Amino acid sequence: MPMTHPEREARPLFAAPAVELTERQDATLLLRSRHALKPYGRCVGERLERWAERAPERPFLMERAASGGWRGVTYREALERVRGIGAWLLEQGLSSERPVMVLSENSVEHGVLMLACLHVGIPIASISPAYSLLSTDFVKLSQVVETVRPGLIYVANQARFGSALGAIRPRHDALVVVSGDQAPTGGASSLGSLSGSGQAAAVERAFASVTLDTVAKLMFTSGSTDEPKAVINTQRMLCSNQQAVREIWPFLEEPPVLVDWLPWHHTFGGNHNFNLTLFNGGTLYIDRGRPVPGAFDATLANLREIPPTVVFNVPRAYDLLVTALRRDKKLAERFFSRLELLFCAAAALPQHVWDALDALAVETLGRRVPMVSSWGLTETAPAATSCHYQAERTGVIGLPLPGTEIKLVPSGDKLEARVRGPNVTPGYLARPELTAQAFDEEGFLKTGDAVRFADASRPELGLVFDGRLGEDFKLSTGTWVRVGALRLKAIAALAPVAQDVVVTGHSRDEIGFLVVPDEEACRALAALPEATPFGAVLLSANVRESVACGLAALALTGGGTSTHATRALLLAERPSIDAGELTDKGYINQGAVLSRRAELVERLYASPPDASVITLAHRSVAKHGSS
Repeated sequence: MPMTHPEREARPLFAAPAVELTERQDATLLLRSRHALKPYGRCVGERLERWAERAPERPFLMERAASGGWRGVTYREALERVRGIGAWLLEQGLSSERPVMVLSENSVEHGVLMLACLHVGIPIASISPAYSLLSTDFVKLSQVVETVRPGLIYVANQARFGSALGAIRPRHDALVVVSGDQAPTGGASSLGSLSGSGQAAAVERAFASVTLDTVAKLMFTSGSTDEPKAVINTQRMLCSNQQAVREIWPFLEEPPVLVDWLPWHHTFGGNHNFNLTLFNGGTLYIDRGRPVPGAFDATLANLREIPPTVVFNVPRAYDLLVTALRRDKKLAERFFSRLELLFCAAAALPQHVWDALDALAVETLGRRVPMVSSWGLTETAPAATSCHYQAERTGVIGLPLPGTEIKLVPSGDKLEARVRGPNVTPGYLARPELTAQAFDEEGFLKTGDAVRFADASRPELGLVFDGRLGEDFKLSTGTWVRVGALRLKAIAALAPVAQDVVVTGHSRDEIGFLVVPDEEACRALAALPEATPFGAVLLSANVRESVACGLAALALTGGGTSTHATRALLLAERPSIDAGELTDKGYINQGAVLSRRAELVERLYASPPDASVITLAHRSVAKHGSS
């Protein structure tokens, strides 16, 4: 029988959508929320002190212990450790000139160290572990270290990160701190033992001196097309962004419970989700799972124990979750038991996954669970727009947050979104030329992202992400290909084979797809022995037939050569994080894939095509067209 929660349904989830739209003489449009941004405090540390006083024994940060249970800190314990570590950091001379750098996955200690830095005004830079653990030349890590010039480096595991530390320490003799679970070597210190001696007054002075303009974090862009850039994140950015979210999502008055894996070196996990938990007095269960086959089992185990009140995730994770919930009714009942909201960002959720989640919620609860999205950048801390209403379909990124202005600037037949507000970065560390280029004459951040209205006659229905201007290209006919929109249509048409799609065809006559295949779905379609190599699975008749039918279905929707592909190639080698093809959140970098796999693109367009290329001329097209 469906589960219902009438007391929850009676409480409003969202503030009413309300937007002010101004059309200027130069054809630009200006959007503002009609909800005013309320005062948002001075610094992040105020929120920790608030909840340590109001709910001292409430669990704050939790993680799996070696025994299999949960361990962590309450708000009171977190504040005590933050003050002790903060005192030690001050004693060591850490400062804005000698920041803290973290080479580690998410953990309770990582979170406490981050809060200690924010509390006493020392910038902290959490760096992608891929730069340390997957790289062999440590080029990007070295670039990051040259930019940050850290006075202290924290690593969770000294042995795992030993090669990376060896590559960077000769140039920067920073202090090294390791997890409290380990015995430090080579002059390193243990985070569990750090505490300043009699420095409570120094901590209070440092905390009182933190202002809205104090640098809180250095958040690095992906660096997939250039060396990583350090985005300055101030206390003003973090605090104003959370206040704005709280105003449009009043359900956060009830402290949220998150089971979250999203990495803290990214703004989605490290700013949006971590800070949302803290600012609203919630509990964050650190998920060591990942949205990849095998690693996702850890996520499912966590969800069986801890039903979340709100879920923040990326499309691939929801795709895997749908499969698991369909198979396990008890898991579905547990997962939905107190769920208020499903949230997807980093890329648009494919419509078939959206529909499946919707159906599962109705089957389990007897009602829908709102599914929303947002849009922003590392430079906007991160949310610039957010849904505070149920959109009719996937891809809607909502309306400007309170206090944030969105300027829509015509760029060809698209609208570039530019952002101004207290949540926007003052610039890039040590890159004044890039900072100057990033803003227009009115002080709006130039994002390079395109948006459009869900309904031009009803702006309150919000904006739809319309791709990155830099990803779009022209065919040889001069016709523009809108990569973002086509990618979503392609994933839907090529389901269940396509996990993601890279669109090809720059200056060519026709569009092609490099398809990132869903291994589990492909093996199920192929119906071959379990030990069959994946490359052979991709060549099976059933898999190829499914892709060919998808290509045909997309072509039948009409719209000309810029709206469908004539050929596809399935990638046996998954996109690489280390090569910049894939972010830690699972988003495909189209340009990096096309550059690294230029040989495959040439094979895709070879005449005649080889056996691995699937084309509209495949014999299944006639069958599909007559079905």
